[in-house]
Amino acid sequence: MSDIQTILPGILLALGGTALGLMTPGPNILSVIGTSMSAGRAAGKALAYGIGFGACIWATLAWAGLAGLLSVYASAITALKIAGAAYLLWLAFKAFRSAASPKPLELRETMSTANGNAYFRRGFLIVMTNPKAVLVWIAIMSLGVRADSPWWVGGVIMAVGGSMSIFAHQLYAIAFSTSPMIRFYSRARRWIEAGLGTFFCFASYKLLTSKS
Repeated sequence: MSDIQTILPGILLALGGTALGLMTPGPNILSVIGTSMSAGRAAGKALAYGIGFGACIWATLAWAGLAGLLSVYASAITALKIAGAAYLLWLAFKAFRSAASPKPLELRETMSTANGNAYFRRGFLIVMTNPKAVLVWIAIMSLGVRADSPWWVGGVIMAVGGSMSIFAHQLYAIAFSTSPMIRFYSRARRWIEAGLGTFFCFASYKLLTSKS
């Protein structure tokens, strides 16, 4: 029980970072929103499935790579903490900069006429050709995986975080095929992104100050 109590806060912090990261309007989300608005809900959902599937692959690779590195060289966790914290601070900077800007979201339409398989492939390629995606998952894993963590901790983060990615992108596809949600998000965007920036700063601090 004491081990679970020690491990659980890191897992929850990593999953919290995943959840809030999925609220950040990056290339993946903007592609889903733009496609849902321009080509309809079905196209947006197919694109979202491709993006979510790709995210699961990156999460698995980040978990396997991190676990393998720590099994050989446990002190590598220090370097990973620094790299993860730096990336979280970069995400915080981007969130604050976006919150300070009055410019509306720049939506990205992905194709206009294609079948569901084509949209799925396109979503998958968007994720797999983005090198920042693996940095995101390494930072997330670093929040929850310590040098003495059991192997399954990374697996839990990968499985739950990957499922959250699929679910969240599906929600974006459904929600942003309706005009009320578009208007709401446009009004609340700056407050949402300011909150995200605050969380990323907190997560970076927690990552650097954790004991192992």
